[in-house]
Amino acid sequence: MVAVVITAAGAGDRLGTGAPKAHRLLDGKPLFVYSLRTFAGVADIDHIIVVARADEVTNVQETVATDPSLAPAHLNIDVVAGGATRQESVACGLAALNADDDLVLIHDAARALVPSDVVRSVIARLAAGDQAVIPVVAVTDTMRAFNDGNVGPVVDRAGLVAVQTPQGFTKDIVVQAHQDFDARSGVAATDDASLVELLGVSVTHVEGSPDAFKVTYANDLLLAESVIADRKGVQA
Repeated sequence: MVAVVITAAGAGDRLGTGAPKAHRLLDGKPLFVYSLRTFAGVADIDHIIVVARADEVTNVQETVATDPSLAPAHLNIDVVAGGATRQESVACGLAALNADDDLVLIHDAARALVPSDVVRSVIARLAAGDQAVIPVVAVTDTMRAFNDGNVGPVVDRAGLVAVQTPQGFTKDIVVQAHQDFDARSGVAATDDASLVELLGVSVTHVEGSPDAFKVTYANDLLLAESVIADRKGVQA
């Protein structure tokens, strides 16, 4: 069984004033709904866990209950309260896994427009026997080191990639990683593959997508609106 943990508990301070990031409206719908719909449309996925801010759990539950695209007969959707950090929120989501969930995808709701083919690629690699899989895209900007406020030399971008989500894992591996390296361990990670690597597990990759960018700043919302408009044009 394949489960997905969607982290949607961030404040989104860099977006400016307004609702928490996952609840900012994108083409009239909350941001978190987009990736939720994408995962709901992937037949291999049986269980979705949305990790929301404690004061937004009821709102998210109501949104899920009233959205007909989130009602496939085989799909179970749970909403749980998150923690103070992303790492803690993922742990809250993992605690809500079912006994028969054996593969787990972890996704940031801020990557609202991730294409379903990226999701399927991650699942396929897990089904083929990989224990940890990340989507990546090539870095196109010129990169420099930056230390103590000083601009350093150019870094060869040929050896760099940007890491996206969903990241996929076997359940036992990712649960163990979050148990061994929780907040009390002093280890702070910005993604789950970093924690899994601390266990000595090899991480493999699939091709990500430019559309899976992370909504962080106000301009990113404008870019997301543009992508949605382009998709509507293609469908028309």
